[in-house]
Amino acid sequence: MAQRRRIVLRPITAEERAGLERVARAGAESADLVARAKALLAVAGGVPFVAAARAAGRLSGDAVAHLAERFNAEGAAALDRRHGGGPPVRYGPAERERILREFRRQPERVEDGTAAWSLSTLRRALRRGPAALPTVSTATILHTLWEAGYTWQRDRSWCSTGTAKRKRKDGTVVQAVDPEAAPKKS
Repeated sequence: MAQRRRIVLRPITAEERAGLERVARAGAESADLVARAKALLAVAGGVPFVAAARAAGRLSGDAVAHLAERFNAEGAAALDRRHGGGPPVRYGPAERERILREFRRQPERVEDGTAAWSLSTLRRALRRGPAALPTVSTATILHTLWEAGYTWQRDRSWCSTGTAKRKRKDGTVVQAVDPEAAPKKS
């Protein structure tokens, strides 16, 4: 039987401790982030992994040991969520920016075959060209647009959250912006 590795949490700097304590007390942070911060603070205080897991409301001391190992290697970034299963993430930040850049471009009627983007016409445009995304799906495009704050409107157009086009009686079109959009969204 193989002997288990002994994992020891490295000494935590005062800056890291202050950040962990802030996250552990935060009511607005996600529960899993708060639990990881509490577990790391408990281990830093000399508590065994199993007891640190219980103090953070978790069951597994092994998970706390893995967290301590990640913290030793990555620092405070170890608190962040990671991909939790399912198919691997194919499109990172660069590809998502490419999707948004293509979406913000005004479609050309002849080349793109449309005057306004739909998910399928945007997918078709993204799948060709020099920086093509050959397997991008409409679901990926939809989630990217949602994350960027765009919503699909009844008039079959995309609108940035907090903005609207208003047509005045004299025929002029004005872009109205809601300054409270960000607080309402979150």
